[in-house]
Amino acid sequence: MGVMMESNELNISEVARRSGISHSSVEIHLGVLVEQGLLTEKRFNRIRIFKVNHSNPYTNAVGRFLSEWRAISSGSGQAVARAFS
Repeated sequence: MGVMMESNELNISEVARRSGISHSSVEIHLGVLVEQGLLTEKRFNRIRIFKVNHSNPYTNAVGRFLSEWRAISSGSGQAVARAFS
């Protein structure tokens, strides 16, 4: 979901390339995110384009979580303080 939040709209191959995860694993994960309403899918023959569904309120919550996670992972002391306060 992090790759999708950064780019907003990608196909499966591009998500796999950017994330370093296999095409088949990405396809499964994107399918689950579509089922949950976090992403939408457009089909152009064999090409499937996935887009972040900003109308779903959970999408923004996931985006905030990922931002905080990255801040904590990068060692930002302020983010750690906010996360545990």
